Amino acid sequence: MRVLVVEDAQRLADAIARGLRAEGMAVDVAYDGTTGHEKTTHTRYDVVVLDRDLPGMHGDEVLAELVAAGGVTRVLMLTASAGVEERVDGLALGADDYLTKPFAFPELVARVRALGRRATPAVPPVLRAGDLEVDSAKRSVARAGRSVELTRKEFGVLEVLLAAGGSVVSSEELLERVWDENADPFTTTVRVTVMTLRRKLGDPGVIDTVVGAGYRIRLTAPDPAGDAAAGDDEPAAAGTGDDRG
Repeated sequence: MRVLVVEDAQRLADAIARGLRAEGMAVDVAYDGTTGHEKTTHTRYDVVVLDRDLPGMHGDEVLAELVAAGGVTRVLMLTASAGVEERVDGLALGADDYLTKPFAFPELVARVRALGRRATPAVPPVLRAGDLEVDSAKRSVARAGRSVELTRKEFGVLEVLLAAGGSVVSSEELLERVWDENADPFTTTVRVTVMTLRRKLGDPGVIDTVVGAGYRIRLTAPDPAGDAAAGDDEPAAAGTGDDRG
């Protein structure tokens, strides 16, 4: 899930970003409304966590631009005001949810996850392909009943591939959905992450490389004769050298 946090209190913004990254999300940060709006014009975010009282471009203006642009981005507005009128105003402007400061971080995570599910096509809470099972809520992976330990980035790549339901996902799309704006598109992290993911998942392989296009999950039983070659030809790489756990 790709998230943008727009909050002028830098310590709070950074703390929210760290916490959401620890939950496996790719998070960008802006400390004013103008920068936040600019980021939304260049990147498709699943969720924007948006403070209402922002310097530069007010949070209401940022929200109005997001609503006018259409798309699937969901907005969770933050405010220091606990008044009902404030919440009603924000929702009337097009916010999808509202959270009053101070807030409990687990509640923020739950609300962001709920909005993220609304921002993308609905997928089952547990994703499966053959004997591979991924529980997004529990952040757990099992292959033939055996638990598989993955890094956050490996889990994110696998989740995106499974959610695609056998369709090809490009390296660029994986970079956009799993990493953040600090990712360098000219190095090899996506390719390396897929390689380590294949190794951890074991044989027979479940991730195919579609040369020049990207990767896809096998929905049918693999061909043992062709399995060894499945990971040899990689698409053009995209990513950054920092896997970030």
